[in-house]
Amino acid sequence: MYQFPSELRTFYESMRIPFVVYQDLEGKIIPLLVSDGFCEQMEVPREKLMKLLDSGQFETIHPDDAGRILQATREFAAHRSRYDVFFRSRHADGYHNVHAVGYWLNMDDGTELALLTYQNLSAAGEEFKEFEEKYHLFHQDHFYRDPLTGLPNLNYMQEFADERIHALRVDGKTPMVIYSDVNSMQFYNNQYGFSGGNDLLCLIADVLNKLFPDALLSRGADDHFLLIDAFPGEDEVARLMLETNRQIRAGATGNTTGIQAGIVIMGEKMNFLQAIDHAKSALKRIGSDLNRSYRIYSQRADDEYWNQRYIIENLDKALNERWIRVFYQGILRLETGKTSAFEALARWNDPFRGTISPGDFIPVLERYHLLYKLDLYMMKQVLLELGDRLSAGLPLLPVSVNFSAQDFDYRNIPEEIESLYHSTGADQLIPRSNIIVEITEQDMATGTENFHEQLKQLRSMGYCLWLDDFGSGYSSLNVFSRFDVDLIKLDMALVQHLDDHNGINREIIKAMISIARALGIETLAEGIETEEQKEFLTSVGCDLGQGFLMRRPVPLETILFIVRSDSYVGRWESNAERQQFVESAARPPEPDDPA
Repeated sequence: MYQFPSELRTFYESMRIPFVVYQDLEGKIIPLLVSDGFCEQMEVPREKLMKLLDSGQFETIHPDDAGRILQATREFAAHRSRYDVFFRSRHADGYHNVHAVGYWLNMDDGTELALLTYQNLSAAGEEFKEFEEKYHLFHQDHFYRDPLTGLPNLNYMQEFADERIHALRVDGKTPMVIYSDVNSMQFYNNQYGFSGGNDLLCLIADVLNKLFPDALLSRGADDHFLLIDAFPGEDEVARLMLETNRQIRAGATGNTTGIQAGIVIMGEKMNFLQAIDHAKSALKRIGSDLNRSYRIYSQRADDEYWNQRYIIENLDKALNERWIRVFYQGILRLETGKTSAFEALARWNDPFRGTISPGDFIPVLERYHLLYKLDLYMMKQVLLELGDRLSAGLPLLPVSVNFSAQDFDYRNIPEEIESLYHSTGADQLIPRSNIIVEITEQDMATGTENFHEQLKQLRSMGYCLWLDDFGSGYSSLNVFSRFDVDLIKLDMALVQHLDDHNGINREIIKAMISIARALGIETLAEGIETEEQKEFLTSVGCDLGQGFLMRRPVPLETILFIVRSDSYVGRWESNAERQQFVESAARPPEPDDPA
């Protein structure tokens, strides 16, 4: 880059003639200095003006003139034509008419520089008024202008949007990009015709221009509008979007809810195209919620959205290729310390994304009503792995598989489980009572009649039914008067907060165990993490326990490895022992001694 001698730079910068000296460096036009006259004409300090020019000279040029001036600049830089142009330049009080002329300077070292002078014609008097009107009448630049609304179009935004963003940053402001879409535009066209639709688009353009007077507003493809402005704060954005739609509804010929928008508050390194991508993502996440007019983009929310999309779109592949595996967590008899059963837990080990937590994929599958695929897959895998367990010499302890109430809305679960029981060969290895369907208390309390009927059918077929998260607050003890269950799992929050509120959870657990025992129902405490919790639960008669203190979830191959390398004789509960405990729980308590 050319460096002016100090005295020569001072001489040029002090001149009252408005001009800028540029250098062409490998196709990029770099401003080297600006005169005092140009700073006065633009009403911008030199340092700020240099920063603005550094990103380009078109941010302040009227959209109708920008394309023509850009072409003239390229022709002049290539020495193919003179630079002698008229255009409109944006100032604080509106657009001014400017005449620009370019000259080439050959410096002493052979460097070639371009000197462009700018004469503000609007300040020269009324004699130019007639000339201006005639001139601009014939210089509409339709390549950069939307013919319907008169706004700049996508061509203009792609060429010059980053200059506006840079100008906002130079001014110490945070740029904001809004990408909007008209709600139900196709329906509006069908109702009121394309002319009515065009009137609506023009109305929206007028409303946005009025409410965002300092913004660079353009019309995108079809019914999309793009806007670049300084971010005024979330409260003001909310007010502006509310007022935008109020005025659109008030001015529209037909019925419309207005626009929805994705909004991006731009970081320092974000450019226009990146901002538009993020704004589209935020707009898409609004979906069909007509009560929401905008969403502000955040990286975290965007990551969550794409993670959800990945889970939904790859679920079938994860099941078919066994990215999702069964992990078994042992359930111990608290009285004897022996493993009495297992709970089957889903673990997703993705070849591309690594481990995906159940806390991430299960809520997504539930939200999009896909849990039935996972739950039936887990049941199938558990039954298929019975042969491996038997070949390794392991007793075929019962296994619980979690099901959701919504599963029963999409499939006949008793029929599906019965089909798997026979097709996997499990009917030759274990009784149905060793297969446990686990349902949460919330599902039991809020499920449909169809759901409850299918649960009754499962129990009548011989499958066991466990009630998970009992005591979580979704129902009361009258669940026992409405449904038959084989076991209740005490909600882990009760176990892990035994001494909160003066130890009230201890009393609640005692009462639950007492009622369950009176009804012949086994009890299981989950989430046991300390010896103190285990000792308390044992002392109050809880039958089974589950938690990291005793067993962590592991795949079947890990269990088999441990068995081969260590003696597990006597650590598993036999069928006879388990049956004895179950029958003991099913017997009503002995009457109190009358003495």
